[in-house]
Amino acid sequence: MKLYILEDEARILQDILQIVQRIDYVEVIGYASEISKAAKEIPGLRPDIILADIRLKDGNSFNLFDQIGTSDFQVIFLTAFDQYAIQALNLGAFGYLLKPVDEESLRTALDKCFNYRKQESFDQQQLAIAKDYYLSQEVSLNKRIALKTFECIEVVAIKEIMYCKGDKGYTTFVLIDAKEILVSKGLKEYEPLLYPFGFVRCHQSYMVNFAYVKKYYREGYLQMENGEKIQVSSRKKEEVMRCLENIA
Repeated sequence: MKLYILEDEARILQDILQIVQRIDYVEVIGYASEISKAAKEIPGLRPDIILADIRLKDGNSFNLFDQIGTSDFQVIFLTAFDQYAIQALNLGAFGYLLKPVDEESLRTALDKCFNYRKQESFDQQQLAIAKDYYLSQEVSLNKRIALKTFECIEVVAIKEIMYCKGDKGYTTFVLIDAKEILVSKGLKEYEPLLYPFGFVRCHQSYMVNFAYVKKYYREGYLQMENGEKIQVSSRKKEEVMRCLENIA
């Protein structure tokens, strides 16, 4: 698991390095004491997890993650100030540790992240197996899905779904007629159901029906048939490219 550290206190940084060097599955791929340096390095290094101080000499790391996003990695925040907890959680932080960081707490947070990523990898393998099975069985494209909204249960043909957008435990289904259906389940709940029918998780917050992809821009986003532009995360780029290459 590749780790990047953003910390401007030399003593704290050395303590963290000593701890993580004793963890077999962790590889430190870089560290910075300035947000400006981290903003340039992180996209290219593609870490799995970032240990980030919140208040640094050149700014606030929340601003950094607003700029580069957090869809491609987990974040564990480090701080001497506990008033940032809610803001960190809203950003989707994987952990929140108060300084001085003790070894047990840091190990527990890293173990949690490592196990999460292992499960995520396993889930992706299972999805691929499911897709191959369904395609080999020539499952009907007239397959329908029941979407439970606050008012009713709507039955929708899967082929009429253009893309899905996840947001904090909710998923919005955008149909080809521009209708939107909001359900109170996270996007991950629908991934195994839709994956066999040509849907691709191109971003933490988006799953698209590849039948309605019109263009792929090298800047990292897809243009759908309705003109909507949807971001492709760096971790999902290879899968998107495979789908493009396999279009018959």
